[in-house]
Amino acid sequence: MSNLAVKTNQQRKKRNRGLFIALGLGCIACLSATAGAILAVSLHEYKPLQKVALTSQEQQVFNNEKTVRGIAQLDRPVNIVVLGVKVLTSDLEEPPEVDLGYHAVVDSFEGVSDVILLLRFNPRQQKLTVLSIPRDTKTYIPGHGVAKVNAANEEGGAPLAAQAISDLLGGVKIDRYIRINVQGVEKLIDALGGVTVYVPQDMQYTDHSQRLYIDLKQGTQHLNGGQALDFIRFRHDSFGDIGRVQRQQLILRALTEKASNPEIVFKSPQIINIVQSHIDTNLTVDELIALSTFASQINRMNLEMVMLPGEFNGDGRTDISYWLPNYDSIEQLMAEHFDQGYARVEYEDPRNLKIAIQDSTQNPEAVAALVLRLRRAGYQQVYVSRDWGERLPATRIIAQTGNDASAIALRADLGLGEVLVESTGVFGSDITIILGRDWQQQLNQATLSKHNQ
Repeated sequence: MSNLAVKTNQQRKKRNRGLFIALGLGCIACLSATAGAILAVSLHEYKPLQKVALTSQEQQVFNNEKTVRGIAQLDRPVNIVVLGVKVLTSDLEEPPEVDLGYHAVVDSFEGVSDVILLLRFNPRQQKLTVLSIPRDTKTYIPGHGVAKVNAANEEGGAPLAAQAISDLLGGVKIDRYIRINVQGVEKLIDALGGVTVYVPQDMQYTDHSQRLYIDLKQGTQHLNGGQALDFIRFRHDSFGDIGRVQRQQLILRALTEKASNPEIVFKSPQIINIVQSHIDTNLTVDELIALSTFASQINRMNLEMVMLPGEFNGDGRTDISYWLPNYDSIEQLMAEHFDQGYARVEYEDPRNLKIAIQDSTQNPEAVAALVLRLRRAGYQQVYVSRDWGERLPATRIIAQTGNDASAIALRADLGLGEVLVESTGVFGSDITIILGRDWQQQLNQATLSKHNQ
């Protein structure tokens, strides 16, 4: 075991982390085209976007091919690594001169990355793909050995993190990076007026050492920046970091829909100040305009959010807890969603698909009817999971592992539902169906038709 791995594990025990603070990119990238233009003009006049200069060798980690043509248009697909960093006073080698009496957040980019995302802006397919990489992923960090991937930024900044991520993903090209700290995410969400999400359970947690007090109630809630971070950082559920990945994706989708509001243009001055103060990136201003314009035109169906395939190695009680990558599945995922290599064309037998059902209708008969319908259609591994408390008007068909073809085929079998490619469904399923009122309405219509015959 490397010293770096041991060091990282010890740090994890001391920190209440899990802040998927790369959500700030969702705020930035989802600006309207007009807001992006205003942002660009202002940034040209003030602070540079890049806070840390890169050496010529570090610059070679990134693909320097041209990304923009004309006015605010992407010339090709662009891959961006996003690192969310949180540094506390207790993490510093030299303690602050004044003892605050608790572990305060420091305005810094030089720490482990609690959030690691790879974004692909693809103008050819008009898609935005988000790959979430669990922070505990076991991988090789060049020059430092085997460790958790989140240690790369602390050891060598964005270039080393980008190189480690590229290696983990089969050599995918990384074009740019963005690093954002926790203060920036909270302020960006506040600048957007907060976000509305469904909180699936009551969440209470107290850590006096960080002055962290989480108190969220189950149900649909409108969260400010601090509450949104509390929603993501909450750690007392069944799946640890994977649960935080799921909540991160829920917030990202909510931010996408929130930021499409034209009124965001009037909040540009606040956003400009936040970007200048809390983000480090090698994106140019022209690239930022192009990304903002592209993201503003992406519809709900073309935002895809997937998670690095893998499995837990244990509960962390007797050894270091890792997320172990499944390299065969990673290869397939990168081919399908990042044009990296060649995807295997395989027929997915419905009998092999694990289908989880979550009921939002509070109607057991409707659930039983769905199970019967699926099994008659050839889906044999169907099971009912915990209810979804939010009452949904339309059924959601979630491609949990990123297999949108199978989800689309299932939708055709049911004749209803919205297909979403994201990892917010039941962990361990291939597809999760969250049953909505439209299924109940379909059943009622079928019953009425029989009576009229």
